[in-house]
Amino acid sequence: MMITSAVVLYLLLLSHQTVSEEQVQQFVIGEKGNNTTLHCLDQPVNASSVLYQWKKDGAVVATQNPPNPSVHLSISENGFLRISGLQLIDEGLYECESQAKGGRSWQTLSKIQLTIAAGPTGVSLDISPATFLNNGTLFVHKGSDVNFSCSSESNPSQNLTWTVDNLASDNPGREFGSKSPLAFSITNIQPLDQGTYTCTSQNTLSRRTANKTQELLVYYAPERHPECSWELGDKPSDVLFICSWFGGYPVPTLTWQEVEGAAEGPTINLTTSQQTEELNVSVNRSILHDGDKVKCTGHHVTGVEKSCSFTLKIPYPTGQPLATALEGTNITISCTETSSLPPAKTVWKKNDDLIENTSKYIVQENRPAFTLTIVNVTKADEGVYYCYSENPLGARELEVYLNVKTSAGNGGAIVGIFVSVLVMMIGIVVGVTVYTKRDRICIGYVRLMHCDLCFFYSHLDDDRLDVLSLVDSDEEEIFHEAVPRLPPVTNGHATTLVEIHRIPSCDHEDIADSTEQSDQTRANLTEAGPQRAESQPAV
Repeated sequence: MMITSAVVLYLLLLSHQTVSEEQVQQFVIGEKGNNTTLHCLDQPVNASSVLYQWKKDGAVVATQNPPNPSVHLSISENGFLRISGLQLIDEGLYECESQAKGGRSWQTLSKIQLTIAAGPTGVSLDISPATFLNNGTLFVHKGSDVNFSCSSESNPSQNLTWTVDNLASDNPGREFGSKSPLAFSITNIQPLDQGTYTCTSQNTLSRRTANKTQELLVYYAPERHPECSWELGDKPSDVLFICSWFGGYPVPTLTWQEVEGAAEGPTINLTTSQQTEELNVSVNRSILHDGDKVKCTGHHVTGVEKSCSFTLKIPYPTGQPLATALEGTNITISCTETSSLPPAKTVWKKNDDLIENTSKYIVQENRPAFTLTIVNVTKADEGVYYCYSENPLGARELEVYLNVKTSAGNGGAIVGIFVSVLVMMIGIVVGVTVYTKRDRICIGYVRLMHCDLCFFYSHLDDDRLDVLSLVDSDEEEIFHEAVPRLPPVTNGHATTLVEIHRIPSCDHEDIADSTEQSDQTRANLTEAGPQRAESQPAV
């Protein structure tokens, strides 16, 4: 029974709701806080004799000529219901009823469904991490991760949209969603991501929209260090120091300052600062000294700080101080200048005259080398040439003396060289000849000294003893005399005595000495008979 009753009640309610929706004649949407008027339809012809009242969801909320008039709800003479300052509680089904004056029953003329739309209000936009500038603009650092969030209040519902107008892109990017807050993020944000970000909220009922906009900049410092350079100023007495630091956004702040001054002389007093990518400062060369150190420092809003510096140096050209050329040829002299800061201007001079490019002189500059070529050298070109270098700190020069030789002088030099080579070759030939004929030269020398007899003691060891006696003679006849063999020894070896006599050409005393020497030799061999010796033939 209970289940059956519940089903019947549900069907009745459903049929009543269906009938009510079918009887609704008008749908009105009002916005919270605004005023609206509900029109009573199907009025009788003689409307002036009719009374009106309005019901909301079945309950009377307004009547004509009430004892206590309401500001919020009121009925006009023609039966229209005026609602001032709509609130969410005003939403519902309104019925307009009429009654003839003096009548007792109310007749429903029209049914109007009033819906209240609120918002969107309170649109908020958040970008983090980011930093506010004085003008309200946000900036983030290049390469960081940035989160975006948007929210608002709306009734009955809303659609949220993120839009970015990027100058680097023709088509603006968009993010859509209906859930509040609507969030997204950008990882490793780049300069192309900077632009104007807008969050838009639209009420799905009233189609009313609200938005909030925020400009976002992507800051980044230059990747390289500042560059310090210099050049001569507009005036001969000035030098221009140049500091540049390109490639960052926004532009950095550059500062020139003196780090260390020379031991003597006034300071440069160079300190100056400006927000720019290139800072130039003109300094009078009279206050510059060799050894002054200046520095340019770059500061960026992202917190990056980098610098460059240099030490002022006076020029110092180097090269060979002496050059020699043959008359009629071409000669090139050169110098090198690498030490000057600021860079020096280098020229060639002869005496006090500046040398420029002509058919006679060819001046070339290929820093740090500077060359001077003299074409078809003559004796008049001989002299001192100057490699002259000058920068704002001062000037220095290198002296190069050119010596020019004539053709005759060159011929004498060639002859001298030829003679020297010839004498050396003759000496080598004589030395080699003497060395290879040394034995014959020795014999000839002995003969020259009238030495007629030479004895050679060839070899003597433990097992054999041979004696060779040579007698030199001026005559070609040689006499061989038999040599007695010594008695054999126990081991079978024997000792042999060999003598060769020539007719002496010396005087009698020399012969006598030779004879005595031979006799002495025989006696020695005879005494050595018991010793072991091996006989060898005479040569």
